[in-house]
Amino acid sequence: MIKLIASDLDGTLLHGGEQSLSPRTLNLIRRLTEKGIRFIAASGRQYDNERRLFADIQDHISYIAENGALCAHNGQILFRQLLDDSLRLRIIEEIKKAPNFDILLSRENASVIEGTNPAFVDHIRNVMKNTTEVVDDIAKAEGPFIKIAVANLSDGPQVLQNYLQHLQDMFAPEIRAVTSGNIWIDFIPPGINKGTALQTFLDFFGISADECIAMGDQQNDIEMLELAGTSYAVSGAAPGVSDHASHTVPFAEDVLEQLLDELEQPLSDSVLL
Repeated sequence: MIKLIASDLDGTLLHGGEQSLSPRTLNLIRRLTEKGIRFIAASGRQYDNERRLFADIQDHISYIAENGALCAHNGQILFRQLLDDSLRLRIIEEIKKAPNFDILLSRENASVIEGTNPAFVDHIRNVMKNTTEVVDDIAKAEGPFIKIAVANLSDGPQVLQNYLQHLQDMFAPEIRAVTSGNIWIDFIPPGINKGTALQTFLDFFGISADECIAMGDQQNDIEMLELAGTSYAVSGAAPGVSDHASHTVPFAEDVLEQLLDELEQPLSDSVLL
């Protein structure tokens, strides 16, 4: 029997760059939690941003933020992983050599960016609505930090993929670089990912992987998809991601609705996913 659902946000429950969850999605999650199913929002986004997305039900779900570097439940931080300062500065130095790439550093409670690209500042502050601090020189920003990410707002997916390969060649095996949404590359410390974060919650709740569903669409979802007993990659997922999921579906919300329908059937007729 399914007891827990962990779902990515951007590209999975948020479509086409959306920055708010649909009423249908929020209603499905609310009804599932009322049936006793635990729900975890699992994202590369900051914790504060995730809570705002789920404002009406924010205290009824749990959170994997910053690609697994932070896990939170009922306002309690269950896990936090800090970046190595010297590695962070080397990554910043390298990214600053490339045109059209902007850097974001994540503290537990704020995003730190430079103010040199007004479009990027607007995207972080007013589109994503992150709690944000703008600084003159991001290399001099004060931490501690739990994630570094790089975005390209202008050049398209092929440029992002090419730069991803460059960063992987530069910094492996010290840190992993993975796609996270259509404009983002996230750096993830070895041994930290959405899968390790999901395992933290499975242990915390006393739930087995076979009792868990995971859903995602990007490289930063792979470990989570592999861990869950049942997993779904959505149509349009990044190349290769669906190979790590047990199913592919057009829309993640349909999985939520199907599970809810089965829970609401008479027990003798119900066969859970």
